[in-house]
Amino acid sequence: MEECLNRSCPCLRSLWDRMFKKDKKVEEPERKGSNSGHFKPDSDPEPRYEYSRSVASEEGAVYIALWAFQARDCDELSFDAGDRFRVVKRAGDWWTAAKLDASGRVLATGVVLRSYLERAESVTLQPWFFGKMNRSECLSHLLTDQNKDGAFLVRVSETDNVGHVLSVKVKNKAKHFKIYHSENEFYVDESCRLSSLLELVQYYQSHPLAALDRLGKPCVRRKPKHHDLSHTTVDMWELPKEDFILEDKLGSGYFADVYRGKWKNQTYVAIKVLKNNESLNQHTFQTEVEVLKQLRHNHLISLFAICTSSIPYYIITEYMEKGNLLDLLRSPEGNALDLEILTDMAFQVADGMTYLEDHNSIHRDLAARNVLVSEGYLCKVADFGLARIIKEPIYLSNDKKIPFKWTAPEAIEHGIFSNKSDVWSFGILLHEIYSYGANPYPGIAKKAVFEEIKRGYRMPAPSKCPHFIYKIMQSCWSKQPEDRPDFKRLKSELQECIDRII
Repeated sequence: MEECLNRSCPCLRSLWDRMFKKDKKVEEPERKGSNSGHFKPDSDPEPRYEYSRSVASEEGAVYIALWAFQARDCDELSFDAGDRFRVVKRAGDWWTAAKLDASGRVLATGVVLRSYLERAESVTLQPWFFGKMNRSECLSHLLTDQNKDGAFLVRVSETDNVGHVLSVKVKNKAKHFKIYHSENEFYVDESCRLSSLLELVQYYQSHPLAALDRLGKPCVRRKPKHHDLSHTTVDMWELPKEDFILEDKLGSGYFADVYRGKWKNQTYVAIKVLKNNESLNQHTFQTEVEVLKQLRHNHLISLFAICTSSIPYYIITEYMEKGNLLDLLRSPEGNALDLEILTDMAFQVADGMTYLEDHNSIHRDLAARNVLVSEGYLCKVADFGLARIIKEPIYLSNDKKIPFKWTAPEAIEHGIFSNKSDVWSFGILLHEIYSYGANPYPGIAKKAVFEEIKRGYRMPAPSKCPHFIYKIMQSCWSKQPEDRPDFKRLKSELQECIDRII
């Protein structure tokens, strides 16, 4: 009878459970969590909805590959999305694992990227479920070119008391719908209550959602960026120049020409070919790069290696497909970006700068031109730390090379650079973002800017900039460095701004 009822009237399943379920202990934790906004596995017997990693023991756990991977070294394993693994050894970003066939027999053993694997019993086996994720991470997945209109994902919000959120791509923007949870029911609209997340998703794949059309395909997961070229280069910073091929020239600056290139003819990288190599001390340069290579963060460009065996020197970093933020903002694509995406990009920069701040590293040239962007509007701060190696002699010996319009007054007047002078520059970067790449202090000569600032002048808000964002800019431009916020606070304030944007 129960089976028949479930087939014919699934909406009455919760009533059946209350009337006839003998094991009352199962119901208690469900009632306790009914107002928490979080899904409880007890409400559905299928383990695929369980996203807690603490439930099962790590020992003997089976993992699934989320993406395909091509080995770059003889110790590494090539594999396809969906391949199964049992982990042999966990060490940093690179694990040793055994690849299994359908019956569990070992096919091969080698080194794999841990970020490409997910526990087999995890809810991520539902292609649309992305687990705990903030709105910034959601946007970076949802807004990639691979996803068409209607692409969607379900996530667990990092904001307290929000619970599950259904996020949908519409005209290169994102719409977010809170999924309400009461007892055994899930709903976006109270008029349509369903008994599970799966039923809710299936319903809106065949029915309109608010003013939107039906849900399309599940969001394509953006592959994580690698922090290293391969597991063999993790502790290496000097690599042979012969391993790299220069391809398209991406840009040219005072210190370097930048090319898109390839490592061992298979991995795209960005290659900075330095000018004026005679001014660099090779040993000091290598020592500094060794330190910089240890700075690893999702919103900092990964420094892969250097080549200093012959002139010109190379600096090898990860390649970002959309180029620098300034050019993007000035493009037709950038001009179409909405307030949520602009604020998210500002948040990402603040996140990367918070990491540098925590590691006592100063940028000295923070600007939209030094932020790089990849698919999904993922932003990463570039050129951090290199100012000490390359740019400091220029700052000290030739004022013409100081980026006056981005530099804090105490740095211009007294040569005092700090995290708080970086905060001043971040305020200018915010102005660039919300003006869609306009030049700061328009109509004022760069050397006259300093005198205007000393007299108390500050730029007005860009025409489309919200008041709450402009208040953050103004706080970055406080006259006294100690009155400016730190990056941790700026990151928090920008997260609050994202949460209040509808």
